[in-house]
This record gives sequence, C-alpha cells and structure tokens, in this order.
Amino acid sequence: MGQLFALVVIVVAIIVLAKLVRIVPQGFEWTVERFGRYTRTLTPGLHFLMPFIYGIGRKMNMMEQVLDVPSQDVITKDNAVVRVDGVVFYQVLDAAKAAYEVANLEQAALALVMTNIRTVLGSMDLDESLSQRDAINAKLLTVVDEATHPWGVKVNRIEIKDIAPPRDLVDSMARQMKAEREKRANILEAEGLRQAAVLKADGEKQSAILAAEGKKEAAFREAEARIRLAEAEAEATKMVSEAIANGNVNALNYFVANKYVEALKEMAHSPNQKTLLLPVEATGILGSLAGIAELAKDSLSQQQATNTGRRTPPAMS
Repeated sequence: MGQLFALVVIVVAIIVLAKLVRIVPQGFEWTVERFGRYTRTLTPGLHFLMPFIYGIGRKMNMMEQVLDVPSQDVITKDNAVVRVDGVVFYQVLDAAKAAYEVANLEQAALALVMTNIRTVLGSMDLDESLSQRDAINAKLLTVVDEATHPWGVKVNRIEIKDIAPPRDLVDSMARQMKAEREKRANILEAEGLRQAAVLKADGEKQSAILAAEGKKEAAFREAEARIRLAEAEAEATKMVSEAIANGNVNALNYFVANKYVEALKEMAHSPNQKTLLLPVEATGILGSLAGIAELAKDSLSQQQATNTGRRTPPAMS
C-alpha cells in the first residue's frame, strides 16, 4: 500500500513538473490561458507556469508558411473558362490574433485567396489574364494582405502557378498565332520586294542618268572635234585661196585631188562595193598631191617672214 502511494506521488510530481516547466521551440510562440482566458504569449525559450491555473492555449508557427491553392475553374470577362491554381506565402506576426481572431487560419486564408482569384480574373479578358500574370499577382497580394491584417498575418507573396484554357481554345489560339506569324512574314517579304524594286529602279535611273551624261559628253567632244576640223579646213582653204591669188598652180591641183579622194572614199564605203577600179589618170591626179607639201612650205615661210618683220625694231636715224 505504501509503495502504491509513493508511486502515485511520483506520478503526480512528474505531471506537476511538466506543467510547471515549459520550453518553447525556436520559430514558435505559445499562448497562455488562465481558466480558458488568454493572458500572454510565450516566446521561444524556458518558461515556468503555475500548474492547474495557467495552461497553454495555442501553439502558433511564426515561420513563413506555404499554402497551396487548389485548381478551380474561372470565367473571364470574355466568357472563357480557364483553370487556375496558385500558391500563397504568409507569416504569422501576432500569435494572439492568429489564434483567437479566426477559427481556422489556413482554411480562411485559402477561401479568401480563391474568391479573389475569381474576382480578379473575372474582370480581365483571356488575353490579359494570360499575358499579365504579374499584374494579377500584385492585385491579389494587395487585397488578401489587407483582408488578413486583422488576423495578425502578413501575406508576403501570391503566385499564380498555372492558367490553363480549354483544349479547343488552346488549339484556336495556336491557329491564330500561326496566322499572325504568317501575316507578318508575308508583310516582311512584301516589304523586302518593295525595297528591292525601289533600289533596282533607282539603280536603273542612275544608270540612265550616267549614260545620258556620257552621251552628252561624247556629243560635246564630237562637236568640238568637228569645229576644230572645220576651222582647219577653213584655214587650209584660206591658204589655198591666197596661193591661187598669187598664181600658184599647185593650189588648183589641191582642190581637184581633194575632191577626187573624197569621191573614192564614198565609193569604198558603199556596202555593195567589192572591187574598186582606178583609171590610169588617177595616178597622175594623185601625184599632184605632192605639190600640197610645197604649198604648205611656202605659206609657212611667208608667215614666219611676216612675223619676223613685225618683231624687228625700227632703225635709229
């Protein structure tokens, strides 16, 4: 009997000691209740509580936690049905509020996030919901963080993991994207052909301009040559006329031989002319051309004498 009483005393002592000494692990906070009423919060470390009067209410995790948002069907503004899921990162900042302001913190936060996902995506078109995921995350974070603030909770991030349209809609979008890319390719190809045509036309224009300028320059050179030839012929005619006036017979031979040579030239250029026969008198007429050199020498000597006489100064008296 005495041994049984001792055993009971030891068990009671152990229970009292366990309720007296409390060790809170790092990353957690415990609430203390006195007869069921919240009194204070225990931070990580060693604490002593009066047994049977004070007790531990809630053990709150103060570390950042991850809450998976299950997938749900959402109707967008343009009546497209998409399947959306996400993830929430939150942290308890006030253990007492998180323990006593809401009955089930995780369930309440999850319901709040899912409701706001439907609200945000329901106000956007399908294209906007697929391309503006960052904007969706920012809107959800602002709304949910403000709603959970009275619970002593800080929502750090909300990420939409996947937005999946129906299969037929995905196929339609793929066809639309393909058509758009083909359209852009055709536009780029047409633009390239247009630029090539413009460059080709510009090159032909420049070539035509250069060709015209070349012809113009050639015509100018040819006209200049003709003018010089005409001047030379005029000078030769003048010299021959002066020689004839002075009684030089070779000048007459020059005119006759010149006309004869021109006639032979025209006959040689005839397309039907294969053989050219010259009369016997032709050699005599052509022989008269030898007198042209003498005529030129005489004219040149006269000009030099005239020029020398003009440069000679008058004699002193």
